[in-house]
Amino acid sequence: MAQNILVIDDEKAIRKALIEILTFEGFVVDEATDGEEGIKKIKENSYDCILCDIKMPKKDGLEVLQLAREERPDTPFIVISGHGNIETAVDAVRKGAYDYISKPPDLNRLLITVRNAMDKKSLVSETRQLRKRISRGNEMIGESEGMIRIQETIKKVAPTDARVLVTGENGVGKELVARRIHELSNRANGPLIEVNCAAIPSELIESELFGHEKGSFTSAIKQRLGKFEQANGGTLFLDEIGDMSHDAQAKMLRALQEGKITRVGGEKEIKVDVRVIAATNKNLMEEVEAKKFRMDLYHRLSVILIQVPSLNARRDDIPALITHFMKEISEDYKQPLKELEPAAIAALQAFNWTGNIRELRNVVERLIILSDKKITKKDVETYIVTPGR
Repeated sequence: MAQNILVIDDEKAIRKALIEILTFEGFVVDEATDGEEGIKKIKENSYDCILCDIKMPKKDGLEVLQLAREERPDTPFIVISGHGNIETAVDAVRKGAYDYISKPPDLNRLLITVRNAMDKKSLVSETRQLRKRISRGNEMIGESEGMIRIQETIKKVAPTDARVLVTGENGVGKELVARRIHELSNRANGPLIEVNCAAIPSELIESELFGHEKGSFTSAIKQRLGKFEQANGGTLFLDEIGDMSHDAQAKMLRALQEGKITRVGGEKEIKVDVRVIAATNKNLMEEVEAKKFRMDLYHRLSVILIQVPSLNARRDDIPALITHFMKEISEDYKQPLKELEPAAIAALQAFNWTGNIRELRNVVERLIILSDKKITKKDVETYIVTPGR
């Protein structure tokens, strides 16, 4: 898709030269003969870049810049200045212009500046979208008593370095609690490193957590930093901690006690500054009694305990969760928001959510894809999937 550029200059020869070179490079170019016309076009249209002269009749370049910053803050603004206006051009950059080009313009420098400005715009846009997705994915939805209590606990514990053990069934959002704690902590600018202990073979878990030295085992062809070192200065989230092997538990205990780790095959102790948040769907006290989990490690991890309730235990939150997921999924699919009749909401509230919030989101996505403009109770009964059906 061609990118659009607006050229604002009262000198016809300059406009013509800029339009010719930019059009030749594949851009779609619009023009304005003075600042007032330029402001009108900025208000009415969206451009990928604006090139603007400083000295013009009716409205000068600085006035146009101010309006552009208000109307189109993400659109890069490049000032074109005569040699006598360099100080003004520099002032424009201080006020938000991307860069300035001297007259007569060096066309090679002009093209480089325009492309760099557009690349920056793309990066800013992508970063904003990414941050929006991340923050959107970390929202904690619900006003039930259990959820309010969890959010209050998070606010209290987040600013500390206390270790937290998050428990609850699969799909209730334990990782969401961990991310929220990290976001509100003093380590928010540091890394959040997540490890699913159940997904890593027991013989590799030590290497994954603590790293290894080159040649420490057959496939160790180079040195590798473990998750503890990667999380230095930030937070390490250990999901499914109940599935960790006994040997790894012993090393984990030492790392928590001393704040030091040793890579597999290495001898050097490495100091690490890491906050640990662990999560499990198992009853760790039962695992301790069955001698599958170390009692001392349990006490090290569970300075603060957060039990996340199942979705069946917080049915009053289901309408808010449905609304949140419908907006999120419709936005991702670029579809208009569908209407959900009250009987359909009631049917979803009454369902037995064995998969918890993860299952609810899947069902909402299925309904959005397969239903018509209005989601009915019949749609819920048709498209909801129960085990063994």
